[in-house]
Amino acid sequence: MSRIILDTDIGTNADDAVALALALRSTEIRIEGITTVYGKVRTRAQIAQKVLNLCGAGHIPVCPGIELPLLRNRPLLRAGIEGKGLHLEESGSKFDRHAVDFIMQSVMEHPGEITLVMIGPHTNVAAAMIREPRIAECVKQIVMMGGVTRLAPNGSDLSPVEHNIQCDPEAAAIVFSSGAPILMLGLDVTRQAVFSREEADHMGASGTPLAGTLVQMMHDFMDYMQRDFSYMCDPLAIAVLIDPTLIRTKRMDIRVQYERGEFSGQTIAEACADGNVETALEVDTARFFELLNHRLFFTG
Repeated sequence: MSRIILDTDIGTNADDAVALALALRSTEIRIEGITTVYGKVRTRAQIAQKVLNLCGAGHIPVCPGIELPLLRNRPLLRAGIEGKGLHLEESGSKFDRHAVDFIMQSVMEHPGEITLVMIGPHTNVAAAMIREPRIAECVKQIVMMGGVTRLAPNGSDLSPVEHNIQCDPEAAAIVFSSGAPILMLGLDVTRQAVFSREEADHMGASGTPLAGTLVQMMHDFMDYMQRDFSYMCDPLAIAVLIDPTLIRTKRMDIRVQYERGEFSGQTIAEACADGNVETALEVDTARFFELLNHRLFFTG
């Protein structure tokens, strides 16, 4: 069983909530806690709490984290819809533990047991590593949705900069250079997991409160982006813990371009047998969506 902390900017896109729900519905995974990052972190915590409650897991701790980039040297980028239409309940003092403290304590008290699943900007984890550098050697693994190598078959169609890294490149540089064991799921694979409005409606056909909430979030985000499709990026970071054969990876050396400019936040990759990151380049999209449907939507 994988014991995880899910570090998320939930509310930026519907797929963070889908990732959380998939983890909750999978016996192969035990969530130790949820940490929220970037922007309105307490609103994000309320969104996470709503998903937990829908899955009957309201006891899992939710810890808001750092709102701004690590060096406070960049404006916040598009933060997303952040709970639009979800009728969030104010949880008051329930979120009384800071994400960085929670990450540090959990990893250091259980060396070699905790996997950090990062599906947002890297600020919380970078701050924890600054305060306690031994996290890099004590964490079991870091699985991240972030970055892009443009070395996959679809590489020429991809942006050279990915959102999670672009939000806080300095924090990402700290994580990538930490020496921790890292699995990177970048746009190379996640942009292969595309779905339409019609497919979203099909996912919600079961009519359960959880499916209805997730599909509503999918439609709200497509409305926000003014398009009729979206990507199922973040759930892949959970799915590979359940079934590692969903992806094909290659060992690479990854460094982050964090100087100001057009390509700030670019993850520069070089294939290297002793590289610092195991990098996904291909995904079995059909089996991935089959797993999602079976665990969450009961449509396949």
